[in-house]
Amino acid sequence: MAVDGDNTPTTTLAPKRERTGWYMYDWANSAFSTTVITVFLGPFLTSVTEQAAGCAIDADECTAKVYPLGIPVATGSYFPYLVSLSVLLTVFILPIMGAVADRAPRKKPLLAGAAFTGAAATVAMAFVTGDRYLLGGILFIIANIAFGAAIVVYHSFLPLLSGPDDRDRISSRGWAIGYLGGGVLLLLNLVAVMSLSQDGNPQRTLDLARWSIVSAGVWWALFTIVPLLWLREHPSASAVTTGTDRGNVLTDGFKQLGHTLKGMRAYPLTLFFLGAYLIYNDGIQTVISLASQFGSEELKLEQSTMILTILIVQFLAFGGALLLGALAMRIGARKTILIALALWLLVVVAAYWLPEGEPVPFMLLGAGIGLVMGGSQALSRSLFSQLIPAGKEGEYFGFYEISDKGTSWLGPLFFGLIFQITNSYRAGIVSLVLFFVVGGVLLAFVPLRRAILAVGNTPPKLI
Repeated sequence: MAVDGDNTPTTTLAPKRERTGWYMYDWANSAFSTTVITVFLGPFLTSVTEQAAGCAIDADECTAKVYPLGIPVATGSYFPYLVSLSVLLTVFILPIMGAVADRAPRKKPLLAGAAFTGAAATVAMAFVTGDRYLLGGILFIIANIAFGAAIVVYHSFLPLLSGPDDRDRISSRGWAIGYLGGGVLLLLNLVAVMSLSQDGNPQRTLDLARWSIVSAGVWWALFTIVPLLWLREHPSASAVTTGTDRGNVLTDGFKQLGHTLKGMRAYPLTLFFLGAYLIYNDGIQTVISLASQFGSEELKLEQSTMILTILIVQFLAFGGALLLGALAMRIGARKTILIALALWLLVVVAAYWLPEGEPVPFMLLGAGIGLVMGGSQALSRSLFSQLIPAGKEGEYFGFYEISDKGTSWLGPLFFGLIFQITNSYRAGIVSLVLFFVVGGVLLAFVPLRRAILAVGNTPPKLI
């Protein structure tokens, strides 16, 4: 939905230049999620933490602990705990940022502030050397919170770029361009790591990882300039209807979240599905965020192997989404998701038995992840859209996104606790079976047809 000069909402399609500007923010920020979160930061920060605990960079095993704020933490648990803490804090930021974005007459300064803050924190990883694991943890928390806040503002532009008929196409294109952008920078970093690393020089590898992280911050900041130049400001619907009579935006986000939760209680079957999704999606997100740490610390694989594996995952996710989408047309979305969850179970069990120092099995496992990752998440989103009362799509999907990010702390926390108890990454990764089993069982018992009818929608022939 666009807004014309007299503040009357319209449904005109935004110019191509403006839509391209919106796409380019996905291109910009995907470098952080791919290069930083998925590949480099886990192994890098774990190595820095091991140095702080007194272990050598190339130590086969480090049983020492670090003591942030006086709390004993196993070196292998430090990064998973940071992931949990950062996304838990993000859940308190997203409602506030959402309220500000909905009510602000100008969104681009919000996007710029959040994006450049996150990019600056990522670039500042250049100073995380030696045993500065605390600095690395603080910078990561800042960057991850800023990343989530910027995503909220970014999403709020979508209804202003087109009417309902064009929105799926525009959203999908932005998602695709984001995967491409993340893959391009990761490929460049792969070439750098393979070209510049030296056998028997672990410090060189660590330095290359640090500068790869920094490159993601530079990429993020540089390409954020494009949407800031090409996107137009649109008064939000809230700003148009309320004029200057606006409440305290710092509390509006929490008030809106409370209203949403209260309203959703009228549709318990929708909540039932959402609970199932949040459990199995937590397992998916944990595997994605900790796979690199598992590969480097447990399997002793080279950084180049892990980058190449993530590239395989990036590009196969598209094919997997199309494949599972075609399957859903034949057997229904729920059965297809359950098949995907069964494949996720095979992935985490197979990860437990992966041989140390063998890159090919790890890459094959990455190919399996790519085939099920995109489809399981895409079909979950489309199925959830059937369970939303008409006219409340934005409100419910806002809660969906907040919950998605907010509950992804549980898997890393569970993984970290298992590692702390067993000192085994293999035990930590296989423990994630619990999320796929519980989430899948709950999904199987949701009466989806009745749930769709309960919110006033017409069920599809196949569910």
